[in-house]
Amino acid sequence: MKNLLLAVLLFCTNTAVAQGTIEDYRRAYSSGEKFSANKVFYSNVNPEWIDETHHFWYVRNTPEGRLYVLVDADHKNRKDLFDHKLMATALSEASGRKIESTSLYLDRLSVNKKLDTLRFVFNNHRWMYAINTNQLTDEGTLPAPHKQRHWMETDDEKTATPVSSPDRKYVAFTKNHNIYVKEIATGKERQLSLDGTLGNYYSAYIRWSPDSKKVASCKIRPVEKRYVYYVESSPADQLQPKLHKQEYAKPGDELPFRIPCIYEVETGHGVIPSTDLFSQQYYLTSPEWNKDSQAVTFEYNQRGHQVYRVLELSATTGKVRPLIEETSDKYVNYSRHFRHDLQDGKRMIWMSERDNWNHLYMYDRTTAQPVHQITKGEWYVRDILRVDETNQLIYFSANGVQANEDPYLIRYYRIGFDGRNLTCLTPEEGMHNAWFSKDMQYLVDVYSMVDKAPIAVLRNAENGKVIMPLETADISRLIAEGWKAPEVFTAKGRDGKTDMWGIIIRPSNFDPAKKYPVLEYIYQGPGSQYVPKNFIPYNYYMSGIAELGFIVVMVDGMGTSFRSRSFENVCYKNLKDAGLPDHIAWIKSAAQKYPYMDIDRVGIYGCSAGGQESMTAVLFHPDFYKAAYSACGCHDNRMDKIWWNEQWLGYPIGEQYKEGSNVENAHLLSRPLMLVVGEMDDNVDPASTMQVVNALIKANKDFELVVIPGAHHTMGESYGEHKRYDFFVRHLLNTTPPGWNEIK
Repeated sequence: MKNLLLAVLLFCTNTAVAQGTIEDYRRAYSSGEKFSANKVFYSNVNPEWIDETHHFWYVRNTPEGRLYVLVDADHKNRKDLFDHKLMATALSEASGRKIESTSLYLDRLSVNKKLDTLRFVFNNHRWMYAINTNQLTDEGTLPAPHKQRHWMETDDEKTATPVSSPDRKYVAFTKNHNIYVKEIATGKERQLSLDGTLGNYYSAYIRWSPDSKKVASCKIRPVEKRYVYYVESSPADQLQPKLHKQEYAKPGDELPFRIPCIYEVETGHGVIPSTDLFSQQYYLTSPEWNKDSQAVTFEYNQRGHQVYRVLELSATTGKVRPLIEETSDKYVNYSRHFRHDLQDGKRMIWMSERDNWNHLYMYDRTTAQPVHQITKGEWYVRDILRVDETNQLIYFSANGVQANEDPYLIRYYRIGFDGRNLTCLTPEEGMHNAWFSKDMQYLVDVYSMVDKAPIAVLRNAENGKVIMPLETADISRLIAEGWKAPEVFTAKGRDGKTDMWGIIIRPSNFDPAKKYPVLEYIYQGPGSQYVPKNFIPYNYYMSGIAELGFIVVMVDGMGTSFRSRSFENVCYKNLKDAGLPDHIAWIKSAAQKYPYMDIDRVGIYGCSAGGQESMTAVLFHPDFYKAAYSACGCHDNRMDKIWWNEQWLGYPIGEQYKEGSNVENAHLLSRPLMLVVGEMDDNVDPASTMQVVNALIKANKDFELVVIPGAHHTMGESYGEHKRYDFFVRHLLNTTPPGWNEIK
């Protein structure tokens, strides 16, 4: 009898703690709809200011449907932008489709300054709507979009529209690889440059001097381009596979060489400078004329990114002089670039990390020296919204200004050119997003946190005072469905001193009496900061899998952006670090606070850089990470795109590339690994994953491989998502996943 009772108790106990069940899977797959943004109302405020007016419109998401509203900032009132029932009736009659007044989707909507006419796209047609007369006019089918150049393709600058001189007497263009001008009145052409060739030609992007006497362009020495090839195994429109070709420069590849040149229109005299100050080019910007027509300014990014110069070329002497020079023993963070040339022609505003933080400096063009530092402190300038020269003010966003809170939270500020009177325009705690009126008198501010619903207000842009509340998001239906906010968690990193910030997501049926394996979603790198800071009801890559019985976490470690320069520079020639020592310390601290986090069962997954880093985790930290799912990883940085890798790993290519290669270190694998790749990945060369596969096979390592036909850069799409669910259920929950056909 006692044995029977014990067996019953054991059965009940096992049932109570079971995870990875059919019910868990069904809850995981339904959670996206259950906790969707559709359950949040009075949110997603995205205002559009109307020309130079103090009016703006936005869509108000109410429980009854969508409303287009117009706000008058001066009079602090709000009304419907138009009569929704009349509009719906007119659109229904014109389009032949039944349109409900509460579900109008007017794409590319614009409102005229008089506030009486709307233009928008609907049902692939362009429409004009006169509000006062309820007249709807079909302005024709939307033209087919032009094919966009793929983001990996470089512009050869061989073709462009002829450029008119400011005095409208000439047009400039290229022909036969050289620069020509044509007199508009007579049609007479004149060849200015004589030395352009197929292998050393002039850019068609020609710039006229303000006085119409000279033109400037770059002479370009091209290089043979590298291409990546993709086989599309299962095209939708034919039986046989297709071969695709994609331009794709990789680290170490030779790059084009550019020389800025100036030609006088009347004499044909050319000014060709010495290249001493820009001889090792990663890139050279096109020359821009100074207002006095006496010189052009251009920027030089040195290969290896340890020198960045703003240069001036004299149109009379041909002498090149540096106006600004940034140097670093690691890398100049050129992706944080900002330069503003003031109208007086004597000063420039420049952004730099030279004091270990990202700040603004005032420069004197004559002396080529900084006059003073405009912003200063242990915080980070993000984006410059406006340089108001009339009032000597700069409007910008920044993070880390406020002490004793998440340092990544963005607020908006203004400051004088002299660095005085720093004013916070969005003082409440939160991640802010602001839209300013064109005259910078008002701003619409929307702010939230991962655990605080969005609030939208209208503010005075001089002092940040709230003029008018707009919306406060209603998440009551979300909460009624059982939604729980992620927890913002902070703990010390590897040095025991520096705070690392992350989030913890628990399953909606969380029980603190259970033990939960930990899953880390990783995307780590110096390009940005990645842990969500805004309110997101459902995090696609994290929330669903938590429902299977996991605690899911994400953290920004050293080597990511928007803290100090030294914080980010940990990544230099050391991408294999991936911030993992900080992640491990952070997870251990979380588990110390929350004993239900079982850090003897930690898995990791990610895509792209995160795919590389998740495999790196099990190669170099197998004592902590017990299983990894790696999607579309750039597993060897020599195989990946040039601009990402040369900035962080340096140039020329050296041992640091090999040291962090998952291909070179594949023999270290001792933990379960699932590799996923889209056969049409046009972001990371799919061969990078296949080379890992090859190395693992040669090392006689067991692993799983999932190839998604037709997929591009992906975490795995729906099929890969299910494979990821099953992979971690098997290896961390030690449970056999339910059959796929059983899950509805």
